[in-house]
Amino acid sequence: MTRAEQEAAVLSAVLANQVNAVLLAALDHDVLPDWYLTAGCICQSVWNAQTNRDPLYGIHDYDVFYFDDTDLSYEAEDRAVRAALDTVGPLDGADIQIRNQARVHLWYEARFGASSPVLRSARDGIDQFLTRSMAVGVRRTRTGATEIYAPDGLDDVLTMTIRPHVVAGRRALYEAKAESWLQRWPELTILPWPAD
Repeated sequence: MTRAEQEAAVLSAVLANQVNAVLLAALDHDVLPDWYLTAGCICQSVWNAQTNRDPLYGIHDYDVFYFDDTDLSYEAEDRAVRAALDTVGPLDGADIQIRNQARVHLWYEARFGASSPVLRSARDGIDQFLTRSMAVGVRRTRTGATEIYAPDGLDDVLTMTIRPHVVAGRRALYEAKAESWLQRWPELTILPWPAD
């Protein structure tokens, strides 16, 4: 497949999930600066298409990353999240997780036990994912076109391959995530964390 064909296949699967479709239609750069719909709701929508499952199957939440370093307070992020959710409207109980990537370094270690660098964009947040197949973001540009950001390409997500993004202190997180996914999508190929 060419890159254009890969992007078309990913976008088709992503838009078949009605929650993704609503988020991509409702959000823009005026609502959330430098934003992407990303993580499990992207790769898992593709896996569902690849395995002929319901587009919503197995997806626990929908991650939206944005970047705004003008105010790093929790209160500023909370206001942005509430405004974005008001714009999107009700989504039948879908768990929408909107996070300012400018703040990740402030809370990541306390939650996950490993540090996070200071991020400079929403793309930087996508670059930090535990697996290459998660590192895909989709958004509408200011012109209304759809843009896909995939720093490691789209091969892994389309072949249902789970490959680690090796960062010190994250092996246990990777292995837990891979095992959780394998329970829902047994067709996945899980590549081991490399030997130390």
